[in-house]
Amino acid sequence: MADNNRRMYELAVLAAVIAILAAFLLPALERTRRDFEDAAVQSEVAALRVELLDRLAHREAVGGALPGSANPAEWTAYRPQGYVGELDSAPEESGVWYFDRRAGELVYRYRAGGEARFRLARGAAGAEAPGQLAGVGLMRVDGGR
Repeated sequence: MADNNRRMYELAVLAAVIAILAAFLLPALERTRRDFEDAAVQSEVAALRVELLDRLAHREAVGGALPGSANPAEWTAYRPQGYVGELDSAPEESGVWYFDRRAGELVYRYRAGGEARFRLARGAAGAEAPGQLAGVGLMRVDGGR
């Protein structure tokens, strides 16, 4: 009988230790998941910027007109993973990219809520900022996370 009481006590202590560890671990895992999602967004935008700069460099070398669209995905052959197209309102899904026609912005909807918004900036040639060529670049307009 004493052995059963001791085992029950050990089980209760083990359950308490696991609960305490879980209380600390779960929020840390959620922060890590958000960090990974934000890193994936930054990676997709970096790839889109590279494609955009490649298109602009080709245009500078060969000539031709720039596309008239404000959608950076239309300027390149690259589409971010999870891109659902051009929409007039935000989709129900999260974890997706879309182009907001009304705002003229490329948007990523985070799984935990919130959005990352990017706009195709077109300035005068010679007014280049870092990441721009021929006055064109992809700029974050929501201030970041």
